[in-house]
Amino acid sequence: MVWTWRYEKADGAVVAPENGQAEEFAGQGDAETWIGENWKQLAEDGVDRAVLLDDGREVYTMSLHED
Repeated sequence: MVWTWRYEKADGAVVAPENGQAEEFAGQGDAETWIGENWKQLAEDGVDRAVLLDDGREVYTMSLHED
């Protein structure tokens, strides 16, 4: 299984990762740790929400706004 994050604007438009390629993780915990360490920068870069994907299947969506 490959875990990745998809980044979106508030209207659902996909935001491409800065390096052009999504980070890949071996497990859900690794992906969640990474987003926990990087969400503020992603929000500053214009990302409104992140969608956790497990081999392309949506697991959940989370807002990157503090409110």
